[in-house]
Amino acid sequence: MSDYEELQNVIDKSKRIVFFGGAGVSTESGIPDFRSVDGLYNQKYDYPPEQILSHSFFEKNTEEFYRFYRDKMLCLDKKPNKAHLKVAELEKAGKLIAVVTQNIDGLHQAAGSKNVFELHGSVLRNYCRKCGKFYSAEYIKNSCDVPKCECGGVIKPDVVLYEEGLDDRTVNGAISAIESADTLIIAGTSLTVYPAAGFVRFFRGENIVLINRDKTPFDSQATLVFHVKVGKLLDKIKVN
Repeated sequence: MSDYEELQNVIDKSKRIVFFGGAGVSTESGIPDFRSVDGLYNQKYDYPPEQILSHSFFEKNTEEFYRFYRDKMLCLDKKPNKAHLKVAELEKAGKLIAVVTQNIDGLHQAAGSKNVFELHGSVLRNYCRKCGKFYSAEYIKNSCDVPKCECGGVIKPDVVLYEEGLDDRTVNGAISAIESADTLIIAGTSLTVYPAAGFVRFFRGENIVLINRDKTPFDSQATLVFHVKVGKLLDKIKVN
């Protein structure tokens, strides 16, 4: 039996799948990994991405934060790819109980997924720090300099920046789902970003399926390992 046939067999038998995804799930939609720095990047920005996307940088250099954020993080024209669509199909069929994602692009929900735990928040939600009013991603994209609320407060995206903690309710929901899963599909993540990568140790089920372009520290613990594009592989899966 080939690895692909074995994967189909695992999914056929599974009743409580959890999909745990990272940046590699959305790159097939044309969303670049923000950590990828090329020559053009250094001509535009004086700081590395991790520094710009930190809480202290947001507080001290809000305008420069937003210049980077609008340019690199708001990919509002991108659509769900075959991976997002297959995951949503598995949930609709009653085989998948939750999506746990490190991505902030909202593409799982756009594909139709309902039970999604966004560990790092979402660019689609933005709130005034003063009065709490909600603003859309389009509002942020079309604003200039530092986006302000009508009350005068600064608007902040509902994304978890470096130096900030994860949301407790989201974390607890994600861990609870992983603990109760019979199959954990880990896709598009190098499993090196903590604390999110530590969630895998809560899995008590039967099968871990790992799909990532590069090798990960967890390859040896997985039932099946695929070093391929996530959407290309999942698109072959039949939902029975």
